[in-house]
Formats: sequence, structure tokens, C-alpha cells
Amino acid sequence: MRVEGVNYEIDWKRFRKGRSIFIPCLDPPSAKQVVLDVTRRLKIKTTVKIVILDGIRGLRIWRI
Repeated sequence: MRVEGVNYEIDWKRFRKGRSIFIPCLDPPSAKQVVLDVTRRLKIKTTVKIVILDGIRGLRIWRI
């Protein structure tokens, strides 16, 4: 998955329900759309929120 020019290799099979990951980004709305496009294509249910973690803006993605 490519977000803002950075390739993220997420092992979606190991990304279990109830877990989350954080992806830092400068433009969260467009990054969120990329994540949603990928997870919909793979038929993975997620919740994506724009958050600030330790002063860094990004996306928190939970598998539900």
C-alpha cells in the first residue's frame, strides 16, 4: 500500500481483529481514502480515524 509516496507492506493475514496500526501522514483525508480502497478491495472490515500520536498526525487503523 502506498501512502504519500511511502510503501507500507502490511501482512493483512496477520492483522487480527481488535488490533490496530498507526500510519503517519501529512494529508490524512487522502491517506484515509487509500487505506479504505485497499481494505475494501481485500474485503477486510476496518475503522480508520485521524489521530495525533506523540505530536505526529496520522491514521489509526483498527481491524473489526
